Amino acid sequence: MHHPQPHISSSDSAASAAVAFDFKPAKSRGSYNCGRCGLPKKGHVCQVGTTTTTPTSASTPAATSSSAAPSPHPPPPRQPYSHLRRALSFDDSDIRCDSPEINLDGYDSPLPGTDLDRDDEIVSGGLPAGCLWGVLRRLPPSGLLAAARVCKGWRETTKRLWRAAEELRLMVPPKAQLRFIGSLLQKCPSLVRLSLKMESDVDATTLACIAFSCPNLESMEISTSDTAVNRITGDELGRFVADKRCLTSLKMEGCSNLVGLVLSSSSLCTLWLSDLYSLSKTVLNCPNLREISLEFSRQENDTTDLITMADGMGRSCLRLQNIHIASVRLSHAVVLSLTAANLRCLKMLSLVLGSEITDASVAAIASSYSRLELLDLSGSSISDSGIGIICNVFPNTLSRLLLALCPNITSSGIQFATAQLPLLELMDCGMTICDPDSHNSRCDENGENELPNTFNSKMHLMYQKLIIKHSRLKKLSLWGCSGLDALCLNCPELNDLNLNSCKNLHPERLLLQCPSLQNVHASGCQELLVGAIKGQVSDNLASMESQFPCKRLADGSKRVCAPNLLNQQSSDDEVKKRRRIVGRQCNVIAV
Repeated sequence: MHHPQPHISSSDSAASAAVAFDFKPAKSRGSYNCGRCGLPKKGHVCQVGTTTTTPTSASTPAATSSSAAPSPHPPPPRQPYSHLRRALSFDDSDIRCDSPEINLDGYDSPLPGTDLDRDDEIVSGGLPAGCLWGVLRRLPPSGLLAAARVCKGWRETTKRLWRAAEELRLMVPPKAQLRFIGSLLQKCPSLVRLSLKMESDVDATTLACIAFSCPNLESMEISTSDTAVNRITGDELGRFVADKRCLTSLKMEGCSNLVGLVLSSSSLCTLWLSDLYSLSKTVLNCPNLREISLEFSRQENDTTDLITMADGMGRSCLRLQNIHIASVRLSHAVVLSLTAANLRCLKMLSLVLGSEITDASVAAIASSYSRLELLDLSGSSISDSGIGIICNVFPNTLSRLLLALCPNITSSGIQFATAQLPLLELMDCGMTICDPDSHNSRCDENGENELPNTFNSKMHLMYQKLIIKHSRLKKLSLWGCSGLDALCLNCPELNDLNLNSCKNLHPERLLLQCPSLQNVHASGCQELLVGAIKGQVSDNLASMESQFPCKRLADGSKRVCAPNLLNQQSSDDEVKKRRRIVGRQCNVIAV
């Protein structure tokens, strides 16, 4: 019959009793090493029993590096159990660090909500606990999982990190199962913001796992790779949003299987959905919605009724400030539905890829929304007349204008916009001034001869000149403007210029008076043009350096640049400005 064995053996209990009552057993052959620290006894004075200091840095590698190769000498025994437990559990410690980045999403210590004494600061394996907290909090989730296997102290610290985390960004590998996501989310009961990069398929079970593990979730973003498939339907997404009463931001990619979209939430403020296709029903009952972005797939057989969707959006989402819709089915009727909603808080309007949007659509937008700060009509059919309407209505509010892929716009309209919009900071005119030579070659191949007047007009369009002088413009994009022949820019605040694929721009007809330029994109341009850009950028930097104070020599024969020490009238702001000018370099990117 099997009898349960005692937790402590009889020999161990006898030895402990002998020690406790100072009982001396029979003399036996002793050990040559110290019983406390393990060092040889000869010439050795043991300090383990008398010292109360924390472990020194000499024991740090043995406690903090679990992946290193084993040492040829055995490590010294650890301290008594009471000290070890206190050093690794952080039960009575005060985690402090001089670095201002010690906090983790609002927490300044690994023990949020507790009042600790400064004198109780301890170390873990020779490393101060505050420094360990600051190091581990910067690791990715996979690094935290590996760090938890080092020792007990690290495992306890990682647990506190998971519990204190409010934001998690996770990339799910292709062969990962649902329990991988669930095991990580259950470690973070305080999670508020979640971002998933899915390389595996997404379905309703993923949403259920997120809803169960993150009760206080406020922001969720799910992006999918090219190989992943999003199988979430509209009903499943609607139930998830209705159950999450704290959810304020929802961003999701690959929403091609929604079929219908019915969302009802009083807390949702931001909604981004991409890859939408043939929505049979769209109902958005979100009174506090501020920003919406709906990107549809670029397929001609898309059957989504954008007119009904825009009409319902205007009735139920009266606080909308930013609207972005990208669809090939955008038309003038959709614009009229949006303007009839009379959204008084609207500041950003982006209607992309709507080839049926014309100057009449611009007039309708201008009559209903006169306080727009951003207007994006890329891919539309507006002309210079539409730009004139924009300039007449938004001269005091518009700061960003995007008119890419608008073939009816010429360089005259672009120049007029920059002259009449003083607050403009960003302008995108990519693929507007295109080279018609490709169309001519196609016609010649088909055997069609054009009239001389038409040919002369197309040659006139081909060689267009663009002159822009603006005091606040910071970003200008002219990518794909192959019909641009000459360019002159006088923009002191311009820091980013995109000239990709400007193939017909002559180096002799390029003038850049932009001393603040930081990046110039010139991919697909001629080598001579790239060299001219680099030369003019360096000249602008030299001209800025020449603005330093100069003094004339004693005989009055020559002016030399005076050092900062001799200029007693210069202030600290001027010195900092000079340093920025000297250290500034412009990157010309030409691949």
